[in-house]
Amino acid sequence: MTGPSDPESAAPNPGGTGSTPGQDTEPTRPDAAGCGGARSTQGQSPQSTEPTPSDAAGSSGAGSVSGRSPQGAERTAAALSDREHRSAPEETPRRAPGPAGTAPAAAEAPAAGGAPGAEPGRAPGTGTRKRAIRRTAAVLAVLAAGAVILAALNSGTRHGHLDPRSADPTGSRAVAELLKERGVTTRVVTTAREAADATGPRTTLLVTDPDRLGAGQRSAIRSAIDLSGGRTVLLAPGDHSLSDLSPGVRTEGDAGSDDLDPRCALPAATSAGRAGTGGDLRYTTALPGATACYPSGGHPTLLVLPTGTTGGDTVLLGSETILLNESLAEQGNASLALQLLGSRPDLVWYMPSLADSDPGTGPGGQDKSLLELVPAGWSWALLQLFLAATLAALWRARRLGPLVTEKLPVAIRASETTEGRARLYRKAGARDRAATVLRAATRERLAALVGVPPTQAHEPAALVPAVSARLTGEPRDVTALLFGTTPSDDAALVALADHLDALEREVRTS
Repeated sequence: MTGPSDPESAAPNPGGTGSTPGQDTEPTRPDAAGCGGARSTQGQSPQSTEPTPSDAAGSSGAGSVSGRSPQGAERTAAALSDREHRSAPEETPRRAPGPAGTAPAAAEAPAAGGAPGAEPGRAPGTGTRKRAIRRTAAVLAVLAAGAVILAALNSGTRHGHLDPRSADPTGSRAVAELLKERGVTTRVVTTAREAADATGPRTTLLVTDPDRLGAGQRSAIRSAIDLSGGRTVLLAPGDHSLSDLSPGVRTEGDAGSDDLDPRCALPAATSAGRAGTGGDLRYTTALPGATACYPSGGHPTLLVLPTGTTGGDTVLLGSETILLNESLAEQGNASLALQLLGSRPDLVWYMPSLADSDPGTGPGGQDKSLLELVPAGWSWALLQLFLAATLAALWRARRLGPLVTEKLPVAIRASETTEGRARLYRKAGARDRAATVLRAATRERLAALVGVPPTQAHEPAALVPAVSARLTGEPRDVTALLFGTTPSDDAALVALADHLDALEREVRTS
């Protein structure tokens, strides 16, 4: 509400505005006031104008005048307060279009709902989530690194097995170095064709895993044995490979002892003495000229067979122990290994690859379970990961402390709870349950009033006489009221509730 305007304010303005001379009037906002046009003072650009409280209060475009009433001042203050409490998008004023050639100034508004000091364009809690993700990634990286280290340290005892270049406990680098010092050249091959081409009278061929060879590879090695004139050492061959590589020889089970005495006339065995040739396969043969050494249970673990070519022989060694780094220095293992492999200046160390194996026959073709395919070291790694995951779960899980009482967000009156349960009983037609609850509660209260112990409150012999003694009015069937049958309908249930209430009231007032 505004007061009467003075004559000067009523005079027309040459500039076409509705403001008084000598007074700066802010433009009204068309969106807030609902008016169609905007006014500005003479000589003032739209960029320097600000919205007035009268615009926010919903003025219809009238110019600012002097002499406002108290009611108008109150409305102005209310509009100012309302504008201060608005959200950021509502607080951004819209600029009225200015004269030609001028552009309204763009106002930057802060993000709605943004917390003080928060970065623009970032949702609340983004930093916390990123930190949690980084912590989780760091923990997983540590666990993965630990698993890799454990798997590398416990990668199994057959890493580099019988490899003359491996210094692992199950490698054979030690015996290869000793042979090198004695002038024996060691060459490693991985295919049967290379092994057969490298054999000759001055060559010793060592086959580390004869049972892995396929039929074609066994045939090539057999031809090399017959034609080379050198020595061939077969390491722990089984019946699967003996039928092709050394006909007339078969296995006789495992040897019972690891270290055995030579008990033969073979110079290499007698000079080496006791050696670790047991613990694996034993052999038996009826071929003439065979030399049997290191017997266990009557069957040799080292068998030397002459070949058709003069000067050549085949050595069947039932155990690989004498060639391993970890056992080379025990007993006469080193001496026996050097004499068996160093009798010729060249040694061809044949380690059959997967390409030389026959997938359809032999131990390499047998189906293996999933656990057999997993390296031994990974079982410890998986155990460590499981323990780490368990500890992480215990660390991050919610702690279950003692129960605490919490203040309910809404206080529910007891009468409303009673009415709610009553409606449930009525909906279910549970008159028996409702009557039982009413009578049980009445018996407990009456027992406290008449001095009956709580343990006997539901016994008719103890409660009924005590209650009857307190009644002064007309006689009532207390037993039927407190221990009677189920009401037949809802009306009888209501009557029972009224009778129980009257009985309790009478006992209280007696």
